[in-house]
Amino acid sequence: MSVAEQLEHEGLSSDEESQIFDAIDKWLERDVRPVVKKYDHSDEYPHDIVDQMKEMGLFGAIIDQKYGGLGMSAATYSKLVIRITEVWMALTGIFNSHLIMATLVQRFGTQYQKEYFLPKFASGELRGGLGLTEPNAGTDLQSIRTKAIKSGEEYIIDGTKTWISNGIEGTCFALLVKTDTHIKPAHKGMSFFIVEKGDGFTVSKRLEKLGYKSIDSAELVFQEFKVPKQNLVCGEEGQGFYQAAGGLEIGRINVAARGVGIASAALKDSIRYSQERHTFGKPIHKHQAIQLKLADMATKTEAARLLVMQAAEAYDKGDRCDMEAGMAKYFASEAAVDCSLEAMRIHGGYGYSKEFDIERYFRDAPLMCIGEGTNEIQRMIIAKQLIARNPI
Repeated sequence: MSVAEQLEHEGLSSDEESQIFDAIDKWLERDVRPVVKKYDHSDEYPHDIVDQMKEMGLFGAIIDQKYGGLGMSAATYSKLVIRITEVWMALTGIFNSHLIMATLVQRFGTQYQKEYFLPKFASGELRGGLGLTEPNAGTDLQSIRTKAIKSGEEYIIDGTKTWISNGIEGTCFALLVKTDTHIKPAHKGMSFFIVEKGDGFTVSKRLEKLGYKSIDSAELVFQEFKVPKQNLVCGEEGQGFYQAAGGLEIGRINVAARGVGIASAALKDSIRYSQERHTFGKPIHKHQAIQLKLADMATKTEAARLLVMQAAEAYDKGDRCDMEAGMAKYFASEAAVDCSLEAMRIHGGYGYSKEFDIERYFRDAPLMCIGEGTNEIQRMIIAKQLIARNPI
């Protein structure tokens, strides 16, 4: 039975989940790990691996089974992301932005949008991501300038989006625009459209990055790009800001899970290396300085893992979880950065070498502190929610 077939059972038992992840682990070791350095060092898009991800149903991981998805809970999805990230983080980015787009449709879309888009998203026929960031607007979404003007049965979109994951290889995007540029406050004039590439939609350039290689990040330009009004998410203008907040919760849980994956990979590599490497007549794990590093790394990794699961479980219950997701994303991403650096120090010169995976963890980890809302913003969210939930 394939992974997709196994996941189609309602309510996975612990044994079923274990079997599924065993299949994922075998795929990662057989097909992914041997080619990671090749793709990462050349910054080449892994078309063959993506085709395998389609077959396994990963592009429908959290899409409801009635639309052809796997119907994973956020908790199970988080475990999946951690496992894949331990081997290669870029793959989780290829389906994360895609699944945020799918979540927007699944949670807020019209019946037409759900029936048309979700099966195509689940199968990977349509793949893409989230179009939020602009050259002059990142965390401050209200500052976006891309606008959509209604014209009969269509909207005409003009503007630019940047740092869009899957921008080149993707074919469909959830695009946040201004449908009313005069209303105050500005967030009331924001709307989401699900748009497929076509006339007036161009990719202006591929953006080069320090890490997070092999997944395309691009700048997208819209010039008199026409979109049917039936592609307006929920069919009502002015709901985009609230929809973005809902969609970003699962995105932040994903990023937090990626942080755990990087921290865990750095820890595992360091544990192994500390037993292989000898200095002063003994393996380096017997030196107190190395023991302290390993202990700190292990504690941060496990604390991050627990925060991720807490946020995922709150999400699955339908509870408000912006604080929990913010805590998980903030702590896990910082843990990833800390653990990748400590792993490099433990490995010494080998950690700085492209022959080892440590330098990739070190390049990939900082993105987690920036993506899906900076950690500074997460701390503000956490503080505001602490006050809101504990009034005097």
